[in-house]
Amino acid sequence: FIGNSTYLDDHGPPPQKVLPFPSQVVYNRVGKCGSRTVVLLLRILSEKHGFNLVTSDIHNKTRLTKNEQMELIKNISTAEQPYLFTRHVHFLNFSRFGGDQPVYINIIRDPVNRFLSNYFFRRFGDWRGEQNHMIRTPSMRQEERYLDINVCILENYPECSNPRLFYIIPYFCGQHPRCREPGEWALERAKLNVNENFLLVGILEELEDVLLLLERFLPHYFKDVLSIYKNPEHRKLGNLTVTVKKTVPSPEAVQILYQRMRYEYEFYYYVKEQFHLLKRKFGLKSHIRKPRPRPEFFIPSPLETEEPIDDEEEDDEKWLEDIYKR
Repeated sequence: FIGNSTYLDDHGPPPQKVLPFPSQVVYNRVGKCGSRTVVLLLRILSEKHGFNLVTSDIHNKTRLTKNEQMELIKNISTAEQPYLFTRHVHFLNFSRFGGDQPVYINIIRDPVNRFLSNYFFRRFGDWRGEQNHMIRTPSMRQEERYLDINVCILENYPECSNPRLFYIIPYFCGQHPRCREPGEWALERAKLNVNENFLLVGILEELEDVLLLLERFLPHYFKDVLSIYKNPEHRKLGNLTVTVKKTVPSPEAVQILYQRMRYEYEFYYYVKEQFHLLKRKFGLKSHIRKPRPRPEFFIPSPLETEEPIDDEEEDDEKWLEDIYKR
């Protein structure tokens, strides 16, 4: 018999839900870099692991005014934790507006391949529906829809020239107006943000290794992601998002694209090198297809990952802790 005593008297306040760390993750997904595949996986994973997947219906507004940034950060920050927020949006600096900076993740791919995928996707959609493209770009004139990719590049149409080709870097550089100008300033700021705010930036060409590392770093979000991804049922869904009617530009046109996208490539190779260092640290070997020959003006390609390094393994958990303390 306890009399008038309550649970609080004997036990103190009821135990609070202990949140895994980090409990705030943002995937500011880059367009045409496999993000729909990853979002399909996240839908399954959020049900399985009980985290809050917060998605956005806004797909074409990546740059925000200061007020829009404040509003979005407020909305994200008040989501029930643990949450994973995903949207096509350039990097947002939460701490600038007094919020807790979340952990960022992202995936990028070879810039020319990303550009080509987007070019044909805007015109012809994907296998999810024959008329998909008509809904996506209904006002596109027929001559524009069937514009030969080589003509677009060689005759310098706006869609195939700078600054339209400066697409990946702003997702990492952020909302500053200079982040939209192709150049060293935006490139260096993007690299700095990758180092300071992103837990992982993966390479789409090595997606299975990206998923393995996400499972390692964020198990409360990504546990079992690889087995779900490899499941034949999921593979069928993923194949519906493959862009149709892609053609390959001439070598001359590709050379011009490379030249116009030199900052994008410098960033891509920087991220790829960091990704390979991570893979080595965690004992993953790279199985990489032979890269296509690159034009001479390029920075030298980073060394591809060879054998895993054994002597760094004991440092793994400390390295993760350091990332989380940032």
